[in-house]
Amino acid sequence: MEKDELIYHVPVLLKESVDGMNIQPDGTYVDVTFGGAGHSREILSRLGEGGRLLGFDQDEDAERNIVDDPHFIFVRSNFRYLHNFLRYHDIEQVDAILADLGVSSHHFDDSERGFSFRFDGELDMRMNKRAGVTAADIVNTYEEERLANILYLYGELKNSRKLASVIVKARNGQPIRTIGEFLEIIKPLFGREREKKELAKVFQALRIEVNQEMEALKEMLLAATEALKPGGRLVVITYHSLEDRMVKNIMKTGNVEGKAETDFFGNLQTPFRLVNNKVIVPDQAEIERNPRSRSAKLRIAEKK
Repeated sequence: MEKDELIYHVPVLLKESVDGMNIQPDGTYVDVTFGGAGHSREILSRLGEGGRLLGFDQDEDAERNIVDDPHFIFVRSNFRYLHNFLRYHDIEQVDAILADLGVSSHHFDDSERGFSFRFDGELDMRMNKRAGVTAADIVNTYEEERLANILYLYGELKNSRKLASVIVKARNGQPIRTIGEFLEIIKPLFGREREKKELAKVFQALRIEVNQEMEALKEMLLAATEALKPGGRLVVITYHSLEDRMVKNIMKTGNVEGKAETDFFGNLQTPFRLVNNKVIVPDQAEIERNPRSRSAKLRIAEKK
């Protein structure tokens, strides 16, 4: 299983993030991004008889990595439903919540899932294969302006309008079904030297829209704020500026918009105290071992 787990996903900032959870042997913990079980295994190794861990994942492939441990509960669900499932399991508050927001290596390396432009396959990108809209549905049915907005907001692509226009013209001839067909349409819009970076941004934008990642993250962060005990830790690893901004905002102000609220004396009203004022990033050795960790940022906050 160890070998399978590494193939599925190499855990990023493993020691730093689990140390940041400040684990007590009899505490209750949540890993909202179970994936390859890398972080979960490390958490479980630190628990005693009274400890327990809930692991969330909406992807059926993650079920292969379920840990056989009496202290572990697997929840097959999107982490946006954190509040509901804690209630279902009669858990009022928890001691720490961990979220590694990176897409598992497994998803990028499985051509059938459609997450990567390195393989041909269906334009899918659903984390939960039981869910509705695919990336193909988006590129074939969204109006041009809506498509441009997604590419601009979620991919931060400067030529989003041109891209949307080219996609809409192409689909009028015939539907765009595969990654190969899609690449043929959009590749001419990027210079050779920037091609990989720009294509990664396009695929990121579509993936975020398909999986409603920003909405799900917002719901999870608000639920996590409610669920943590005083002194409980929120530990989050982000990989792009959009999600990092939301995490930074909730930790600093208690809301994802970053609206600072003050009391009568002008003191900032926030449910959290920052544990690391300076963001934690992988060292060079980790980046060399796992190049996909290079954009990771770890933030830790403690509930007041």
